[in-house]
Amino acid sequence: MGTVPRTQMGTVPSDCPREEIVMDGRELLARLRAMAPEQRRKALEAAGEHAAKSLDEEWPVWVHQGQLPPHDDWLVWVHLGGRGAGKTRAGAEWVSAKARERPQARIALVAANPKEARRVMIEGPAGLLAIARHGAERRDMCWEPGLGRLTFASGAQAFVYSGADGEDLRGGEHHFAWCDELAKWRKAHEAWDNLLLGLRAGERPQAVVTTTPRPVPALRAVLASGQLVLTRGGTADNPHLPPAQVEAYRRIYRGTRLERQELHGELIEDVEAALWPRALIERSRCVLAPEQRERDFFRRLVIGVDPPVSAEGDSCGIVACGLGGDGIGYVLADHSAASLSPERWGRKVGAAVERWDADMVIAEGNQGGEMVEAVLRSAGVRIRVKRVHARSGKARRAEPIAGFFESGEAMLAGHFPELEAELAGLALGGDYQGPGRSPDRADAMVWALSEILLRPTPGEPRIRAILPY
Repeated sequence: MGTVPRTQMGTVPSDCPREEIVMDGRELLARLRAMAPEQRRKALEAAGEHAAKSLDEEWPVWVHQGQLPPHDDWLVWVHLGGRGAGKTRAGAEWVSAKARERPQARIALVAANPKEARRVMIEGPAGLLAIARHGAERRDMCWEPGLGRLTFASGAQAFVYSGADGEDLRGGEHHFAWCDELAKWRKAHEAWDNLLLGLRAGERPQAVVTTTPRPVPALRAVLASGQLVLTRGGTADNPHLPPAQVEAYRRIYRGTRLERQELHGELIEDVEAALWPRALIERSRCVLAPEQRERDFFRRLVIGVDPPVSAEGDSCGIVACGLGGDGIGYVLADHSAASLSPERWGRKVGAAVERWDADMVIAEGNQGGEMVEAVLRSAGVRIRVKRVHARSGKARRAEPIAGFFESGEAMLAGHFPELEAELAGLALGGDYQGPGRSPDRADAMVWALSEILLRPTPGEPRIRAILPY
């Protein structure tokens, strides 16, 4: 920690053993927190800038339970933490330590997108630039935003990657990796798999994952992998957060399911009042018999489409559903894709129509109904295109369809991890707590099943109401 000048807070001699330095540092921190704001300000001023910076830079003084792995024999360390639990500081300190130890290290920095990596992992208040030790370590660091490259004073280099681009990590070779907010990555499975395949440099490659827990398939897969250690941290575990900030978090989340996830760092499998609890999803899964896979088995086959607002990362929901001869609505395939131009998602819809010999495309037209139809026609879609307009939120529209799953009148004919993750994130009352910004796949499925289950099949009579005498 260095020599701290004598102040009213106490002294730490320069020749003091490290264990005693840590104890005295923590004692100083406890005294500072116990002081009134004005007294604390005067004490820090009396200590001087050097002492204050020395205290801040001595990580063992500030670290709290959960911010360090329990041992070093691991391939992946996952730190699940709530808001303000110190996840970013933990990841940045670990990376900085590895850069000091291994001057030739190549380190992957992966976030939901490059903007997030720069804003949080590198330039943020707890990022790599901010926590660099004063002197040569901070002076000799070189951050090149245009190249997405950070060179440490030791010579080690870190490179920015995006969890929204699974191919971005293909072919890379790294000694270490820091993955931030993995539960938010748009292509988490692909990006994580490619990261692990490239984590092969040096004798002991390791990856750290710092994330708020969200029940998404990719995070479950990581937690189920071998050679893993897991630590947790809640908002209240961080003694360095201003009390007013902690109270603000509590006021926002108090009494909600998100209080456990966002403040306590718990992985909650089912959202509160979920329309599709995980147990319902598993209960609704089926395998079609050979005769049920024939086109003649289906009275109707519909492709539901939820067009993207833009081509910048938004998904185009494309889901094929069929009404079987047994009266059950089946989810047959999820052809959804992200980051596609109108021409490309139009072709994807056309391919789905051809694959399933569909009767109709039903597409949401809120983002420009005539444009959607024009895109599909230009892509060669010649069957009927029915435009629908949303008058309520996606979760609200999904409520009656969830009822069909409860009654066994709708089934999942296979495994659709990304679609199922969105379904599990839809809650009664209109809330969405699943992956991504919007449940585009789920919405496309809802449009398709609504068409075949809530509207009569052409030529078939249906009772709409029973009137009293």
